[in-house]
Amino acid sequence: QVQLVESGGGLVQAGGSLRLSCAEAGRADNVYAMGWYRQASGKEREFVEAISWNGGHTYYDNSVKGRFTISRDNDKNAAYLQMNNLKPEEKAVYYCAVEVGGRYYIQHLDRVHTWGKGTLVTVSS
Repeated sequence: QVQLVESGGGLVQAGGSLRLSCAEAGRADNVYAMGWYRQASGKEREFVEAISWNGGHTYYDNSVKGRFTISRDNDKNAAYLQMNNLKPEEKAVYYCAVEVGGRYYIQHLDRVHTWGKGTLVTVSS
């Protein structure tokens, strides 16, 4: 049983910042990375950013380049997402996820082993 708990969501004005945290209890086998996803109302869940557990390699969607930064703390089994210059259209429930290993061509979303319950981020204009 692996559990992920997100925190840090809330209400912020456009251009503001938030820092999301993800704490993991338990550990899945063959963990490759920790990732962050988001799902806006009426839209599909989408990949935001991820970081590999061992090498610290980062992956991100181009829409957040230069604004979002993912980090990890292996000792604490935690992952973080620093979000700067938030935009109103980025209002969504943000989910932490454990991604397992696989071939390089497997997309991040298809690697997800466990989802957190999500934390709501609201960006006002």
